[in-house]
Amino acid sequence: MQLKVWIHAFRLRTLPLALSSIAMGAFLAAFFDGFRWKISLLAAVTTLFLQILSNLANDFGDAQKGTDNQHRLGPERAVQSGKISAVAMKKAIIIFVGLSLISGIVLIFRSTRGMNLEIGMSFFAIGIGAIAAAVFYTIGKKSYGYSGLGDLFVFVFFGLVAVVGTYFLNTLQFRWDILLPAVSLGFLSAGVLNLNNLRDIANDKNSGKMTLAVRFGERGAKFYHLFLILGAFLSAFLFNLKNIENPWSFGWIILLLPLFVVDLIHIFKTRNLRMLDPFLKKLALKTLLFVIVYGAFLIGRY
Repeated sequence: MQLKVWIHAFRLRTLPLALSSIAMGAFLAAFFDGFRWKISLLAAVTTLFLQILSNLANDFGDAQKGTDNQHRLGPERAVQSGKISAVAMKKAIIIFVGLSLISGIVLIFRSTRGMNLEIGMSFFAIGIGAIAAAVFYTIGKKSYGYSGLGDLFVFVFFGLVAVVGTYFLNTLQFRWDILLPAVSLGFLSAGVLNLNNLRDIANDKNSGKMTLAVRFGERGAKFYHLFLILGAFLSAFLFNLKNIENPWSFGWIILLLPLFVVDLIHIFKTRNLRMLDPFLKKLALKTLLFVIVYGAFLIGRY
């Protein structure tokens, strides 16, 4: 029974989203003939540890601040419900900090050995930043999630850092145009967070959690969501436009865009915000599908 509680606290439905950014970086590395499967696997493991760490820290932080309460519309949280004690959750957070750190160090060492020390240390600093971002989203008196900065951090770490970092650790090179698909993943990841915050907009406002959804209001948050989804497709489109001449390389748009548009229509029509919860899982899974289909068109040179 306790194992099921911990698995629930890990929030497995968020893991496909975490893997999407790594997969995008790996596909881009393959497109430019620099893919290394061992490096990509290590990057995926590190990212999973970081995502679980973030979920546990979020559970702990929101419970401590009273944001997770009977008025919250999302799934029941472990610490708030009493199924996991605050002390046990602290220990789990420390364990996953350690796992993330160890996995990240192995990843950096395996990828950058033979290069100058500054590059390795730079990635180590980025890794420490990612761990800090995972922990302090809701933990602490100045947790950035309560100031409306959650979307920015998700965009940076799930988009720019994860995609560009995975690409660089595979190829040991940097290209400016890689930022375009990285922006796509950043937007889609921020979209998942926005849906989460839109669902809980009333309770967050009453709890002093000033997310962008709270600041924008329900209508504004829905249009912000539209911007994120369309922005993701536009950024990926621009990368194709720059790097592939074959018009069939844009076939992924025909396959994927209708799936996202259908959800957008439902989201705009939804008045009972509790009904938005299934769309979080859908967007996380569709983001992974987006990456797989887009990546297949990339490496197939269609």
